[in-house]
Amino acid sequence: MKTRIGLLLCLLQLTFFHTSANAQTAQPQNHNSVTSAFAGHDLSPWGMYQAADIVVKSVMVGLVLASLLTWTIWLFKVVQLAFARRRSQLLLAQLIDCQSFAQVERKAQESLKPSGDKATQSAQLLVKACRQEFNLSRQGQITDHGLKERVNARLERVQNSLLADINTGTGVLATIGSVAPFVGLFGTVWGIMNSFIGIAESQTTNLAIVAPGIAEALLATALGLVAAIPAVIIYNYFARAINSYRSLLTDISTALMITLSRDLDQQHRERQVLTSIVSGNNSVVTAQAKC
Repeated sequence: MKTRIGLLLCLLQLTFFHTSANAQTAQPQNHNSVTSAFAGHDLSPWGMYQAADIVVKSVMVGLVLASLLTWTIWLFKVVQLAFARRRSQLLLAQLIDCQSFAQVERKAQESLKPSGDKATQSAQLLVKACRQEFNLSRQGQITDHGLKERVNARLERVQNSLLADINTGTGVLATIGSVAPFVGLFGTVWGIMNSFIGIAESQTTNLAIVAPGIAEALLATALGLVAAIPAVIIYNYFARAINSYRSLLTDISTALMITLSRDLDQQHRERQVLTSIVSGNNSVVTAQAKC
């Protein structure tokens, strides 16, 4: 009995060692076959682009162009916002020290150089709108309340126009941020579909045949994320910056209205003084005439 058990154990050990040896021999062969299969494919981004289908290539090119457009808008809007904020802050600082609207106009002309960009000449536009309405209203009978309402309406129109100009391009960022991932996903689905068609035509499920096509397809998704993520971040940054610029324009409009109200009060005081002087002179003349 013991002899039979010993022989059985010996047979099991021989079988185990034989199986292990075959597996170790087959593993390098399989590795070599997979390596040789992948050796014919360039798996670099440029190589995968060249090997991709025309539809996937179009998707990749479109996503790269969208990414370049995102960074171009970022560079342009950063410069535009910086100039607009600097000039507006300069005018606001000067408005605080001005006692009359004439001083506001004089300082605005002296310190703010003309600029062809509508957003960067926001200070001049606000002051000019206020002066235009004031000059037009002086041609007829006016009331202080009506003048203030008309000036405020002009300032709001100029402010809305400036904000519309500074918002130019942010809609493109929002579109790229929301659409680019789906465009990349479309390229991925198309590429994987082509890979499965290749499997059906080759009548094999070897990973070495499927993997290059799947890698090319996934590259489209990666490009979609590369285009979308910066676009969303930049859009949110500009949304906060434009809100800050809107508050700055509101402060300038408020300061202009305060200065205009101060001018109107000063004119009323001058009229009262002039009226009292004229009334006094008339009284003296009347008294002398009676004498």
